[in-house]
Amino acid sequence: MITRIAALTALILAAACAKQTAPAVEPVPDETAVRITAQGEVIGFQTQDGAHAWKGLPFAAPPVGDLRWRAPRPAADWQGARVATQSAERCAQMSNRLNEGEGIEPGVLLGSEDCLYLDIYAPPDAKDRALPVMVWIHGGANVWGRGSSYDGSRLALNEDVIVVPVQYRVGPFGFFSHPALRADAIEPEDAAANFALLDLIAALGWVRENIAAFGGDPERVTIFGESAGGHNVAMLLASPLADGLFHRAILQSGSFDSISREAAESADSAEPNPAMKISAMLGADSGGALRAVPAPAVIEAYKTVNAYAVEMPTVIEDGLSLPGYPMREAFSSTDTFNAVPIITGTNKDELKFFHIGSPALTKKFLGVFLTSRDNEFYNAMSDYPSRIWRIRSVDEPAAMMAAAGHDYVYAYRFDWDEGGRFLFTDLAHLLGAAHAIEIPFVFNRFVLLGDLDRIMFGKKTAASREELSRAMGAYWAGFARDGAPGGDGLAPWPAWSSAGGTLMRFDSEADGGVSTMVNTDSMSALIADLETDPRLNAEERCLVVEAIRVWLDGLASEIGASLGCAD
Repeated sequence: MITRIAALTALILAAACAKQTAPAVEPVPDETAVRITAQGEVIGFQTQDGAHAWKGLPFAAPPVGDLRWRAPRPAADWQGARVATQSAERCAQMSNRLNEGEGIEPGVLLGSEDCLYLDIYAPPDAKDRALPVMVWIHGGANVWGRGSSYDGSRLALNEDVIVVPVQYRVGPFGFFSHPALRADAIEPEDAAANFALLDLIAALGWVRENIAAFGGDPERVTIFGESAGGHNVAMLLASPLADGLFHRAILQSGSFDSISREAAESADSAEPNPAMKISAMLGADSGGALRAVPAPAVIEAYKTVNAYAVEMPTVIEDGLSLPGYPMREAFSSTDTFNAVPIITGTNKDELKFFHIGSPALTKKFLGVFLTSRDNEFYNAMSDYPSRIWRIRSVDEPAAMMAAAGHDYVYAYRFDWDEGGRFLFTDLAHLLGAAHAIEIPFVFNRFVLLGDLDRIMFGKKTAASREELSRAMGAYWAGFARDGAPGGDGLAPWPAWSSAGGTLMRFDSEADGGVSTMVNTDSMSALIADLETDPRLNAEERCLVVEAIRVWLDGLASEIGASLGCAD
């Protein structure tokens, strides 16, 4: 009987999750969307939402051949009108399970090294209006992702802004520190190690030079990004090469961490794939030889035991694109970072995004329905690492900047956890306010989880989601417009002060709505809570410590010592 039920429910679940996408409509060039850039004329199109869009615009020359592992060079001019109706290929990367929604198996080489392009979304009446510009930096652990996943039409239309998703080199092509590359540098910036950062700087330079033609104000440019994109926003804030290229910054679940040149290069370092080890595997020890290695061989050298992800050092203290000391320290003085107005925030249940697929924490009831093995333990395993993410990315850097006299730091926590349910699978519990769930709210487009979107973002919450989404978009756009998050009809969002932290909490009206909360967190408070958490026994506390070790080994050892857990 159970077998028959499992088979039946499998069919029901498959039907519920089946893709319901309409056939793709080929964009038609629109003569009202002709613009002139420094490289030549472009013609865009009107999106289904009614925005104007231009896709696949090159902001730099292809970083291929002798330009691999060099600073980006200017894009070439073109003759005639460039039809800008299709996004460019993603940057070269290895596929993972998040690509399965595209019908792509994990472990496949995707994209191209020729990938330094951006897309632009604007209201149809934007021309000559000098609107705020919001440059979006995608996430993906700096090894994966693409700009074309983010349609900025609704954000542009709802908030009267220009939205610009950009691409940058990822994986080993974006972050690679090797003495041979420094030895044959042509331009000074070629000796850097954060080539992804140099790409983003080049994109911002292109925006400054060209965005007025699309109705954007080059003096009101906001950079915003999520996860690795937020980490890259922090890089731009800390980079002396990015000075003056942007005027506000938003970090969504970002990071302020970095590693030394030595750790990125030395075969004896704790990093999983230091450059000297990789170059030995590739049989290449000169700049020319390294650049001649085919892209698949480069990525193959970085494959980890799971056979499709790439592990590599990111955000390197190269002393050129970034300071030669830990990036986090740059934010202790307004003299050592680009001190523009900043928003930084995290989601309440960040780690549930990573835990939902863990066989140690979840199981399939009747072989079909995903459930947690132990609800309380599942929540605890998420709570503590999620709090560490917040402490490291919000409380500590915000307090540091406030103490340095930077009065324009704003913080938030995203709490929406009303995902839908399908029979025994409860996404409100399994995902909650997980990593990346805020992105659909910012872009006002509830597309994120592929087949699960129909369950996660169901009809029952459509109205309340729309209300929260419009509020978040208004706060983000108000910040882009004036340097302070807010606007007509929105609750005031106080800045973080040296006297203590205030966060804006984003949730539906049913769970408290959009409101401020005074709730400064710290490592000492986290340890005290972990020591007395009634949900956990001694063994489970130590398992939480091991989960923390994945993110911060040193901190896990400190916590483990206080709890009597073996290191």
